[in-house]
Amino acid sequence: MSKKFALVLGASGEIGDTICRNLAEAGWSLYLHYSSNKARISVLMDDLERLYPTQEFMLIQADMRKTSSIEKLANSIFSLHSIVFAHGHSLYKGLEETTLEDIRQLFLVHVEHPMFLLGKLTPKLRKHLHSSVIFVGSIWGETGASYEAAYSAAKGAQHAFVKAYAKEVAHSKITVNAVAPGFIDTKMNMHVENEARTLLLEEIPAGVFGTTQNVADAVVFLASEKANYITGQIIRINGGWYI
Repeated sequence: MSKKFALVLGASGEIGDTICRNLAEAGWSLYLHYSSNKARISVLMDDLERLYPTQEFMLIQADMRKTSSIEKLANSIFSLHSIVFAHGHSLYKGLEETTLEDIRQLFLVHVEHPMFLLGKLTPKLRKHLHSSVIFVGSIWGETGASYEAAYSAAKGAQHAFVKAYAKEVAHSKITVNAVAPGFIDTKMNMHVENEARTLLLEEIPAGVFGTTQNVADAVVFLASEKANYITGQIIRINGGWYI
């Protein structure tokens, strides 16, 4: 059986790491993208090579803020069946304190450069009977968050792009979807104080915070043949917090 290759942007992050481990378990060979966290990505690489010796794993470093890095990344990809955009950063700041550069960086990393990269890699995806594009979006891209207006706007734009591009490439058997996690217990949410975390938990009908595994399970499904008729969707992973 021929190998399936997926590019995971942000493989060194907590969600990206879990996605990679689950894709590898499902038989995927992976391009592991990272920006600067060489130590964490090296641990992931070592683990995957040890556990899945018949699959291929390649490290790709790229700064998602720089167009030249995106072009170099695109030229490093050969066979490709799926792209997972799990990279990015949040910004917890009131709009009055948010600079134009803050806004530009959020849109550059979350929207502009992913679109630019997809434009270059879509011809590779088009070669197969089914290929997939999956974004790790956010609940804030749907409902918005106080003191995260700029981040919410960037994620909302990401979700809108998913719906539009899904229509554009559906005839090529490429599915384009996003998962929209709610509160996932990661370092990214460490800024939330204990009292606020308690209040948040009371708002979530499921009574628990989400995990990176919850996100990875949905991503692996969307990348699989079982999801080849699902496209243009924003899959909510939030325990009923926002419906």
